[in-house]
Amino acid sequence: MTWLRNLKERIQLTDENSMQRYVKCHIMLLLGTILLGDKSGASVHWKYLPLLRDFHSISNFSWGSACLAHLYRSLCRASRFDCKEIDGPLTLLLAWFWIRLPYLAPPTREPRSFPLANRWRNWERGDNRYRYLSLAHFRKALDEVQEGKFVWVAYVVWSATVPLISFESIEWHATDRIRRQFGLVQGVPSEETNLGRAHGETLAGPKNLDWATAPSHSCWIMRWTNRYNNILREYLEK
Repeated sequence: MTWLRNLKERIQLTDENSMQRYVKCHIMLLLGTILLGDKSGASVHWKYLPLLRDFHSISNFSWGSACLAHLYRSLCRASRFDCKEIDGPLTLLLAWFWIRLPYLAPPTREPRSFPLANRWRNWERGDNRYRYLSLAHFRKALDEVQEGKFVWVAYVVWSATVPLISFESIEWHATDRIRRQFGLVQGVPSEETNLGRAHGETLAGPKNLDWATAPSHSCWIMRWTNRYNNILREYLEK
């Protein structure tokens, strides 16, 4: 990523091509740091480069679902007893956590800021007590959380119960288990979906694999393609 940063700084914005190169460098840096970063913090995988080949098609990809897939995979790995670190879009995770559990969040300096994560930008310059709270403090607070302390603000989008896919990573978006977050009544959810061997897939071997043709991924990609048929409804099936 150091090479990318240096390249970005050297680009002279003189025409459309140079502007597109600048934006592509910026997107790669975002992918390697905030959105789809790994634990190294020093590199970004080249598998994302083909997605940037056609500049005008970049906005057509579902980057949000890819970020969620990466976050869910990171949380899954971090739950193992021998894991010491976590990667992925942690800004997204922290923003969700602080919005839903505001009594555990640092003081906001810009409460009406957008994007939402900017509300806590430079929070450490204010009340310094928060930075010295221990891990034990937060564990105890989560153990003792009451229903009224969780903010059930309904989402208005992304209610489809589908697999989230980002290259080799497949994670299940179990919205049927959190219907209240979409302003709906929560019933008994269906049996947990088993992703099988696809859930343990790693990026080994050829890096330019067409995952839509891979035996472990093809059926899940088809379900993602039909995602509009799996949006949560206002009523529950009996």
